[in-house]
Formats: sequence, structure tokens, C-alpha cells
Amino acid sequence: MSADNKTPLDHVNAALSQLKEMRHYSKNYVEQLTEQWLLFDGQLAKLKHADKIEALMTRQAELHDALGAEIAELEELAVTLQPPPDSASDAMH
Repeated sequence: MSADNKTPLDHVNAALSQLKEMRHYSKNYVEQLTEQWLLFDGQLAKLKHADKIEALMTRQAELHDALGAEIAELEELAVTLQPPPDSASDAMH
């Protein structure tokens, strides 16, 4: 299906797929950064980099949360964009 032939629901579902993938990787990055922070907190503080890493952790966590919120909104939108049941086939049954 070309981009021109996609329905709004197709576009929402494509965006949802991409955002869910981004959220998955975001979670992994938050966990990796936190792990590094816990291992090297003392050394980073001595090198005056603890605040910088902590700021990155905070921003990455905020991105992860924002992705989750947008995914929830798009999932709600996708439900409203679902085509109604085929009334012609319902009348035949």
C-alpha cells in the first residue's frame, strides 16, 4: 500500500509501531545508564561528571515517560478510527 493510499488508521498504527520501538530502546538505555551510574558514582563525582550523567538519566527517563503517554493517546485514537462493523453483512445474518 503506498503512502497515498494509507488511511488515517494506517498512519496511526505505523506511528504507534515506531513509538513502541523507541520506548523499548529508551527503557534499555535508561537501565544501562543507571547501571553505569551506580557502578561509577563515586568516580564520576571526583571527575565532576556526576551531575552531567544524572541530568542525562533524568532527561532519558522523561523521554521514556513522554513516549508512553503519546503511545496511550494514539492507542485511544486508533480505537476511534476503527471502521464500523459492516452493516450489510450484519443485515444478511
